[in-house]
Amino acid sequence: MRVNQIDPSQYNQMLTNKVESTLKYFSGLELPNASVIESIPQNYRLRAEFRVWHQDEDSYYIMFDPETKEKYRVDYYLPGSELVNQLMQAVRDAFLANPILRFKLFQVDFLTTLSGEALVSLIYHKPIDEEWIGHAKALKQQLNSIAKIELIGRARKTKLLIDQDYVVENFEVNNKQLSYKQIENSFTQPNGYINQKMLDWAANISQNLTGDLLELYCGNGNFSLGLAHAFDRVLATEISRSSVKAAQFNIELNGIDNVVIGQSSAEDFAAAYFEGKSVKSLKEINLAEYQFSTILVDPPRAGLDEDTEQLVSKFDNILYISCNPETLAKNLKHICKTHQVKDISFFDQFPYTHHIETGVWLVKR
Repeated sequence: MRVNQIDPSQYNQMLTNKVESTLKYFSGLELPNASVIESIPQNYRLRAEFRVWHQDEDSYYIMFDPETKEKYRVDYYLPGSELVNQLMQAVRDAFLANPILRFKLFQVDFLTTLSGEALVSLIYHKPIDEEWIGHAKALKQQLNSIAKIELIGRARKTKLLIDQDYVVENFEVNNKQLSYKQIENSFTQPNGYINQKMLDWAANISQNLTGDLLELYCGNGNFSLGLAHAFDRVLATEISRSSVKAAQFNIELNGIDNVVIGQSSAEDFAAAYFEGKSVKSLKEINLAEYQFSTILVDPPRAGLDEDTEQLVSKFDNILYISCNPETLAKNLKHICKTHQVKDISFFDQFPYTHHIETGVWLVKR
């Protein structure tokens, strides 16, 4: 659905329809009644990317219709946070008035936080240099009247920082404020309101669990840090180097001492765990020291591969966060041979689309 066709008054009915169609994937599985966690109906999206269209003396943001691929103008982005929309207008006003900032500007990316920080990336089809930096510094100073802003310029093989390339987000878990470094061009949950709800869901389940936690696909430590209080120790792995560095930064930022992050794919970790295979990035971690009782997985849309399915089936408790109910259902058909679903919750991370985030808690039979 195009953003200029979104009608917030239709949100609840659309969510009901989405949940009904999603439940069909799980037919044949023994499930408890599902909980449905609604999003706020507008201004829920913390990040957005827009192409810039130049026409005569005007330049403006465009997006593309997902079905027809036709472009359409975007002056106000209803899914975007209020800060995204404020910055859209302010940045456009600035580059319209400044030929150096405007010329061959191809795309503008916005990353905002619930804590009120933002990062703006200006992407060009031209070289950018010291002259551009001077104008970009003036723009950053101007935008700082709106919020705490970081600014980045990108061009072919070039990335220029006006100070830093990250923002810091805050969430509250177990009555404790946690801070997260979010790096430009790295994965973060787009709907901060729903991310907070997912953290609450996982923390509520984990408060009754014991032992150590293993997390695969940990990103910047979103769940690792949020659940650290509930377990003796947490070992988390992630294949993206930038995300691992962010997670390690976040551990220190929050003064957490029972979380270790390793750079590894889920497949390599499974080989190390089952077969004792040597994985260079995990060589300093003694897996035998851990008493894992719970595993948390938040895989990409492809879901879990066969080896990782076998790995998760070894744990007493499984917390599975999925962005694709179709692959989740396929994985559950195998996992439910050894485990029982105790909770299934749908989190509307992406309102007005067919996508939905699902949280499942399984316990060994």
